[in-house]
Amino acid sequence: MANLRDEFREFLLGRHYATLATLNDDGTIHTTPVWYMFEGDKFFVGSTSTSRKVRNLIARPQATIMVDTRRPGNELWVSASGSADIIKGDESRQVTARILPRYLTKDALEDNQIGPGFAAADDITICITPKHWRSWSSKEVDQRYFGGRLTSSPEKWFRPVD
Repeated sequence: MANLRDEFREFLLGRHYATLATLNDDGTIHTTPVWYMFEGDKFFVGSTSTSRKVRNLIARPQATIMVDTRRPGNELWVSASGSADIIKGDESRQVTARILPRYLTKDALEDNQIGPGFAAADDITICITPKHWRSWSSKEVDQRYFGGRLTSSPEKWFRPVD
């Protein structure tokens, strides 16, 4: 496995949405947005055990996950591909209990319906162990080709995204 640079590791520790890709029976790719936690150079994603992504991983335990940010002039993405394991039971509940606070407020977690509802919905956890990494940073491109000109005033060069 190629080493993940510190700047990308730090980015993955932040709170972002990710896109998880698995392989369908017919060879097409199933993608879905997910909440995740990056810990110990692995990705953890909560899910319901009846989801297509979980059924795909049981049949073909390989996945790709991509985390990105799309702020004009500061775009960056990291993609990892590797094996995927399904975690169940108490271990899954413990991991879910660490993922949810990354995305839900304290009020949501403490609410009698919202917190327990999210916790119950994610009855398994997907653990992705990356073997291959890819990444891209607009700052690197800017430094290499434009001497930092683009990222110093991105509003001058890039249209905002919706």
